[in-house]
Amino acid sequence: MKRYKCIVAYDGTKFSGYQVQPQKRTIQSEIEDALKKLHKGKEVKVSASGRTDAGVHAKGQVIHFDSELNIPLPKWDIALNSLLPDDIVILGTEEANSTFHARFDATGKEYRYFLKLSSQRDPFTRDYAYQYPYPLNLESMKAAAAFLIGTYDFTSFCSAKTEVEDKVRELKEIELIEEDESLVFRFVGNGFLYNMVRILVGTLLEVGAGNLEPYSMTEILEKKDRSFAGKTAPAHGLYLWRVFY
Repeated sequence: MKRYKCIVAYDGTKFSGYQVQPQKRTIQSEIEDALKKLHKGKEVKVSASGRTDAGVHAKGQVIHFDSELNIPLPKWDIALNSLLPDDIVILGTEEANSTFHARFDATGKEYRYFLKLSSQRDPFTRDYAYQYPYPLNLESMKAAAAFLIGTYDFTSFCSAKTEVEDKVRELKEIELIEEDESLVFRFVGNGFLYNMVRILVGTLLEVGAGNLEPYSMTEILEKKDRSFAGKTAPAHGLYLWRVFY
């Protein structure tokens, strides 16, 4: 029995999220179905670095699974991709230590959020970037982002539905990248809470629109109350970009 680690990319548009759900199409169920076919009907469970919500995409999700099959390492990608739907692809497979765990061994993650800064709707990016046709003060947004760098209790920036008790996380980097008519938010941290990135984006947009001052980020953190932060940005602009180990 060997343990394998895979990097997975997927278009989350037509999925109800990563995790298996009854009667719903999910990334985990599609990958496990492909592995079941490969193992001639035997169930193979997959563990991921974390869940993604319905509509959220991934460039660098990481999973692991155990297998007794003697498939040469370079052919794992070919074998799995031949059985997976077009909106999921295995980008790389490697043999991992028997104790490796995709979730518990992760030391950090990078997420990116894509904004389309255009007054004209773009039918080709509607599922992959959040269209935001309003003026933004980028300097104020960058100033606000600086207040969020560090180790804090991010209770105000996570969904009230989260079941995690420890809400202390370290945000190491926040970068706002201008690309043509797009704005890309880049977040790097040691971990992220449920809806945390989308709420951070929604709050920074409030700053950019002039509804919040940059220094108010400190006050929102201190409140430890979700109602003080901005709206949750739509799921389709979010990408799990990379997982660090």
